[in-house]
Amino acid sequence: MSTLGARRPRSILVEGPHAHRAWVRPLLYAVLVALALIWVVPLAWAVATSLKPDADTTIAPVSWRGSETTLDAYRVAIENGSILQWYFNSLITATAITIGTIITASMAAFAFSRMRFRGRDLMQWMVLAGLIVPFQALIVPLFTEMKSFGLADTYWGIILPQLASPIAVLVFKRAFDALPRELEESALVDGASMWRIYWLIWMPLSRATIAAVGIFTFVIAWNNFLWPFVVTSAGSLFTIPVGLATVQTSYGALYAQQMALAVLGALPLLVAFLLFQRQIVQGIANTGLKG
Repeated sequence: MSTLGARRPRSILVEGPHAHRAWVRPLLYAVLVALALIWVVPLAWAVATSLKPDADTTIAPVSWRGSETTLDAYRVAIENGSILQWYFNSLITATAITIGTIITASMAAFAFSRMRFRGRDLMQWMVLAGLIVPFQALIVPLFTEMKSFGLADTYWGIILPQLASPIAVLVFKRAFDALPRELEESALVDGASMWRIYWLIWMPLSRATIAAVGIFTFVIAWNNFLWPFVVTSAGSLFTIPVGLATVQTSYGALYAQQMALAVLGALPLLVAFLLFQRQIVQGIANTGLKG
């Protein structure tokens, strides 16, 4: 009895803090599940609606299942629409924007991080100022510039204004600042130029940053509606977001076809996220995108 009495206070002292925090993990899981449902339910509803006949999409009360499950909405959207052309346009522009942003932002960040030149601080402040100015405020001068250069209604007109990414420059600069300067000094002693140091040392060591910037840039470029809508008028150059907007106005209330097109438009991004989610998480952790 005395032994049990002596052990009991110790167990209370040891288990007390853990018992006090026992509610934190279930609460965290509950919050995560709620956030996941907020994201998943609209997607599931879009998929469910796209698998219904069009007549069942306006029946009250609403139901997750229609009178039958059919792929007619997808068939009609592909056969009668230009979804494949929009896919091609989005793929071309988003890929070019991603590659161009990685190259230009990393080169600018390398110059800010490793080189000393007149006006360096002023140029960094100008990059920071680019985060303050909203893109919408630049629509008119950018369109005027593209039109004067004869780039309106071209792929280049869609791509070039989206290459400037101040946030990508800052992310790359933070990653380059974290790399040991001894590597650069050793390469300089061996006779390497600054270009070779950037291309053969700094870029291979920044794969996680490249992956993070590339994935986020691709997603933003793929989903961008405003600028492609402004700079293009030819249907052959429409991207997925612009094409979906035109289909919604022409198809009217055919909700099954609208949802089918929306699912098809989002499908590449979902596949990309599933394939590269590890790189996304690693890039966020390593480059400071978490804010």
